[in-house]
Amino acid sequence: MVGENLRDLNALVLVVEEGSFTRAAARLGVSQSALSQTIRGLEERLGLRLLNRSTRSVSPTEAGDRLLARVQPAMQEIHEGLTQLTELREKPAGTIRITADEFAVHHVLWPAVERFLPSYPDIGVEIITDYARTDIVSDRYDAGVRRGRLIAQDMIAVPVSADIRMAVVGSPAYFASRQRPKSPQDLIEHACINLRLPNHGEFFAWTFRKGGKEHRIKVRGQLVFSTLPAILTAAMAGFGLAYMPELMIRPHVDSGRLVEVLGPWRQTFERYHLYYSSRRLASPAFSLLVDALRYRE
Repeated sequence: MVGENLRDLNALVLVVEEGSFTRAAARLGVSQSALSQTIRGLEERLGLRLLNRSTRSVSPTEAGDRLLARVQPAMQEIHEGLTQLTELREKPAGTIRITADEFAVHHVLWPAVERFLPSYPDIGVEIITDYARTDIVSDRYDAGVRRGRLIAQDMIAVPVSADIRMAVVGSPAYFASRQRPKSPQDLIEHACINLRLPNHGEFFAWTFRKGGKEHRIKVRGQLVFSTLPAILTAAMAGFGLAYMPELMIRPHVDSGRLVEVLGPWRQTFERYHLYYSSRRLASPAFSLLVDALRYRE
C-alpha cells in the first residue's frame, strides 16, 4: 500500500507541475487514460477530489493544494536522495569501515591503503583494531580482515596477504649470557615476552611445527603486553625472547639488532583474508579498495 501511494502521489505532483495529463503521462511513460485512472484511484482511496479538470487545464482543489504542500517537498527530498545514490555509484566516494587485528592493520592494510587513497580523494577508510571474531553485519562494518580459519563460511573472503611465518627472536645482549634454545622445549628455561589478546584475555600461543607435527609451548617471563610493537621494543632492549611475525622482525634481524632462533621449527599460519557479507551490494568505492588489497602471488 505504501509503495502504491508513493507512486500515485508522484503522478499527482507531475500532473500539477505540467498542468496537463498528456504531458505528465509522457514524462511517466504511460498512457493518458492509465494516468487518469491512477489519479481517480488515489482520490477514491482518500475520499476527496484532488484535481479540477477541464478540456484545457488541470488545477488542484483545496484538498489537493493541502496535500501537495506536504507531498511536493517530500518527493523532492526523495528525488535528491536517489540522485546522490546514483552519484555514489558513478563516482567512487564514501567511507569504508574495516575491522582488523593489529598486525593486519600495520602490515597488510596500511601498505595498500597508503598507495590507494591518493588516487581517490572522495573515499575515506576507517580501520578499527580488534582481535575478536567480529560480526561485521551487526557491528556495521563494511569488511573485516582475519586469518582464513577465523572467517565464517557465509562470508566472501579475498586473500590479502601471503602466509604468515612466525619467528622467535632475542637481542645479542640477551644471548650474551644465555645459551640459544635448540628446541621449543628449551624455551621453558628462558624469559619470554607474552602477548595477551585484549578481547579474550588469553596469551597468544607459541606454536611450532617440524616433521609435520605441531608443538605448543607455554612460556613465562616478567613481561606481558597487549601490543606487538611493545613486545618488539622490549625484545630489542634485551628483556627476553619474542614470538612474532617474521615480517615485523626481519629488518632488525638483518641489521643485527635481533637474533632469530629455532628456525627449523618455524610455524606458518594461514594468510589473511578480507571478508564481507555475501548479501552486500558493493559500492564502486568498496570494489576499488578490494581490488587494491587483493594479494597477487
